[in-house]
Amino acid sequence: MDISLREMQRNDLDFFFEFQKDRDANHMAAFTAKDPYDWESYIKHWSKILREDRIIKRTITINDDVVGSIICFTQFGEWEVTYWIDKKYWGKGIASRALSEFLKTVSIRPLRGRTAKDNIGSRKVLEKNGFQMTGEDKGFANARREEVEEYIFTLYD
Repeated sequence: MDISLREMQRNDLDFFFEFQKDRDANHMAAFTAKDPYDWESYIKHWSKILREDRIIKRTITINDDVVGSIICFTQFGEWEVTYWIDKKYWGKGIASRALSEFLKTVSIRPLRGRTAKDNIGSRKVLEKNGFQMTGEDKGFANARREEVEEYIFTLYD
């Protein structure tokens, strides 16, 4: 598979919207939009992301097909990375490879990554890319409608 990262474009949002409507994907991500079917709120949120120069955003493609996104942004005063892969591509190493490529172009350190404690796949993605578990947190997860515990990972170099 030819995995590539490219600058995010407005027409990618249609794909991302479809990805986020998947129930299993929402459950695994946990910390998601209040209503994954609300196009108006979604497009307002993502349009803001596209306009923000400080947010580093890439679209993940395989043979020019959009399969996910990867974003670096500040939260709680710290730089974080997040990614989302279309469910039909889970378990193929795409997130790990995309994050590896992303980290070659983003030199921000320390860089945090968060994952719900039961999201083993995402935990493995972070660990394969050199992130170390550095803490725990919990917060209300829209997708699960309850407080969810999460691990915080950090990449230092």
